[in-house]
Amino acid sequence: MLKEVNATRFIAPLREGGSLPGLVEADDFETYVLKFTGAGQGRKTLIAEVVCGELARRLGLRVPRLVTIGLDPVLGVGEPDERVQDLLRSSGGTNLGMDFLSGALGFDPLAFPVDAEEAGRIVWFDALVNNVDRSWRNPNLLRWHGELWLIDHGATMIWHHNWPGAEASAARPYDASDHALAAFAPDVAAAAADLAPLVTEDLLAEVTAEIPDVWLSDEPGFAAPDEVRRAYARPLLTRAAVVHERITGLEGTR
Repeated sequence: MLKEVNATRFIAPLREGGSLPGLVEADDFETYVLKFTGAGQGRKTLIAEVVCGELARRLGLRVPRLVTIGLDPVLGVGEPDERVQDLLRSSGGTNLGMDFLSGALGFDPLAFPVDAEEAGRIVWFDALVNNVDRSWRNPNLLRWHGELWLIDHGATMIWHHNWPGAEASAARPYDASDHALAAFAPDVAAAAADLAPLVTEDLLAEVTAEIPDVWLSDEPGFAAPDEVRRAYARPLLTRAAVVHERITGLEGTR
């Protein structure tokens, strides 16, 4: 399970992106980027971060370590920004944290070349989880210690916003024409050959087990958290075997 920590100090809001995450210090004396249950799409954004982050890690991609962070709304009492105060007040309990990569740089395709193998693995993964938020406009990639790190997976698996249509939604093609790494001739075929066999029922059960019960306990249409976990796993298992055939927009890049 994800490590559990408690926030002891709210350092500052991070004013990048629409969800307004915050920088916090926790009782393990580490610094984390905290994503609030009270922001944006709420807990479903955090669930997507956990599923995609933990799956990416198991597939050998670099993702900041994830933890759950217990938040006491009293930490926001001295915060001058009313929007941040509202987030802190509405996000008491279990939130999501990720290691703060101090000194990391935002990915710039003009400054940081990426080889076709790594580009292919990232594009394939984004197609698997239907990540619509890794475009050249907003790469959601960091360069840290000379390596690429993947961040911000809240806008993935759009099918979990409409479970009755999940199967049909998960079967749709993935348009990679605007992907941040499209210009690096991503070798998607090699990535599929390496990664698709790793996405098994057992692996997905391990990944979805990392989702805290509290974020799943009252999901409409499901009787128990484990039912929701299986609903997350099914589209990914089916999609992994065929998604490389459904990636469009890379024609002419190789």
